[in-house]
Amino acid sequence: MAKVHKGLSFLEIFKRFIFITIGSVLMGVALELFLVPNNVIDGGIAGISIMLAHLTPLPLGVYLFIVNVPFLILGYKQIGKTFAISTLYGIIVMSVTTSLLHHVDAFTEEKLLAVLFGGLILGAGVGLAIRFGGSLDGVEIVSILISKKMRMPVGQIIMIFNVVIFVVAGFVFEWDSAMYSMFTYYIAIKLIDIVVEGLDESKSVTIISAEYEEVSQAIIDRLGRSTTLIQARGGYSKDETQMIYCVVSRLELAKLKAIVQSIDENAFIAIEHVSDVMGGGFSKGSIH
Repeated sequence: MAKVHKGLSFLEIFKRFIFITIGSVLMGVALELFLVPNNVIDGGIAGISIMLAHLTPLPLGVYLFIVNVPFLILGYKQIGKTFAISTLYGIIVMSVTTSLLHHVDAFTEEKLLAVLFGGLILGAGVGLAIRFGGSLDGVEIVSILISKKMRMPVGQIIMIFNVVIFVVAGFVFEWDSAMYSMFTYYIAIKLIDIVVEGLDESKSVTIISAEYEEVSQAIIDRLGRSTTLIQARGGYSKDETQMIYCVVSRLELAKLKAIVQSIDENAFIAIEHVSDVMGGGFSKGSIH
């Protein structure tokens, strides 16, 4: 019997609505009050829209909507109904925000301050939209479609798009504006990562040790984290053994390594970054 898909609850929909609204407004503020008045652009569709608004009499908000929507329609089947609706809503709010702020004076005319604060606010806004199930830029959508056709990583396609946009910006504005724009984009990307993934990063750890039972119990007792034992077989030795798998916070990593090495200094430890952890009882237990 097929499982019935459980839709979002009203509370989840409301929370998504609130945070995408906040993220969209923040991006509009960053564009109209910091970046655009100083001829600094963002990457993606926002960057294209800023250049079009500079070259024509139409305001930025109009271009943010009319350039994004075709990509959204194009990728509707690939990204799903919920994501498409959330993204469309975010784009509308962002476009309206920039239109309302179009005649408001810039917060600063100092480009370095505009780059710093504009990049931070922009990254916070986009990060909130992504974290709560939306997007504010059609380039991400079209990159997903191209990736499926050309078997290229999505991140690489987005990077190529943005390199082209920043080069064009050098001709539309000045080359120093294009370079400031690249710094803005870098700051925004870093803050997006923080907002989406959080400051308290998680790490997955795989441990191979002959003392796997003692190591596993020590992690549970002394760190308060659960472990999973995975059946394994040495490729060279052909010996049967157990791998230990667990997920810890970034701050617990040093203590975990100390615990393992105090029991088996020859233990193999592999550590990987984890973007998000949900369910599975990922909560810290009591430490003995």
